[in-house]
Amino acid sequence: MKASDLRGILTYIPSFRDKLFVLSVDSAVLEDERAASLFLDISVLRSLNIRVVLVHGASARIKKMAAEMKLKPTNLDGLGVTDEATLKVSERAANSYSHDILQSLADADLRGAVTNAIIAHPAGILGGVDQQWTGRVERVDTRFLEALLENGIIPVIPPMGVDGDGRTYRVNSDGVALEVAEALKAEKLIFLTGGGELPMNGKKPAQLSVEEAAEWLKKKKTDLSGEMASKLEHGLRACREGVSRAHILNGLEDDALLEELFSSEGVGTMIYADEYTEIRKALKKDVRSIMRLIGNSVASEELVRRTRGEVAAAIGDYSVFEIDGNMVGCVAVHGLEGKTAEMGCLFVASGHENAGIGRKLMLYAENRAKEMGMKRLLALSTQAFNYLQSKGGFNEGTVEMLPTARKASYEASGRNSKILYKDLT
Repeated sequence: MKASDLRGILTYIPSFRDKLFVLSVDSAVLEDERAASLFLDISVLRSLNIRVVLVHGASARIKKMAAEMKLKPTNLDGLGVTDEATLKVSERAANSYSHDILQSLADADLRGAVTNAIIAHPAGILGGVDQQWTGRVERVDTRFLEALLENGIIPVIPPMGVDGDGRTYRVNSDGVALEVAEALKAEKLIFLTGGGELPMNGKKPAQLSVEEAAEWLKKKKTDLSGEMASKLEHGLRACREGVSRAHILNGLEDDALLEELFSSEGVGTMIYADEYTEIRKALKKDVRSIMRLIGNSVASEELVRRTRGEVAAAIGDYSVFEIDGNMVGCVAVHGLEGKTAEMGCLFVASGHENAGIGRKLMLYAENRAKEMGMKRLLALSTQAFNYLQSKGGFNEGTVEMLPTARKASYEASGRNSKILYKDLT
């Protein structure tokens, strides 16, 4: 589905309407010439009655302004020591970004207001080192933010905080976004990075449970950039503290925000707090989605060609795997002669591979065959036979294992698929 396809977007409206999304936008995104499209995407969210709070970073402009002033900043991201000179540059940089954001919102026919809703206190002395003007979020002025939201105004929150005596502190934008999302009980916390992604075996994971994210941080934190480690840590904490979903995506990709939110595969990594997946029996209304899901795999001859009518006629044999109500996988179990069933149409969308979904679908198919009273489960494959053997426990068989009618259709197809079997006990 293309993000510009309104019909696709409309399917998400019931679950997103009136929900609150906190967007944490890195300064590198705001510096990019494509930033204008982000505010058009935010306009789409607002048109769907999705409430938005925008938190922004400032490090890119702090670095630039400091260089112009021939000043060496003590830190850029609000996680290290902030001396007085760096604090002043940070204030200027944050204010300039906030002004630019208000202008961009106005250009998109949106109303925004820069807020001082972050009450902070000094980070103090850490490891024997005084952090000076680096702060930590003490609390969020939720009444102020909710009043803006109720009036259709997007709160814009810079990476600065103030204390009760009017002193200003530099705070990390990831931390601010986390605290705002928790305080406002946001549905989603979305980190838009300046080009970074979470690598896993050469590919970014489409989703991580809280447990998987924690384990990954424990074992592979040293493999991540500081930026990505921060996003993963804050996203993990958000999900542990009541935010349903945290997303990390490349904010420099065209349509990244809409593609992540309004497509089943997404373009980033989602961290989730609860069991949000479901395998269910397919319904007549799922036929179109199944055909769209498997289309590329059928074209590459990985799956046997099926017509819409054939799928509809056998829809009772199909089951689908959903993520947040979006279909990302499917499998079919067809009853054959002689207490034998065939597992077919096993497919997982590319953005969700290597997440264990295929194994779950195979186990589901096996259990369903058992419930049907079958003694053997067959699977015919031209390209995925190694996967079926290594992950599903199938063994290679012969054409003689096929019941008479299935043997005839096998020979007529000319696909010369490998025949795999698994005895059910």
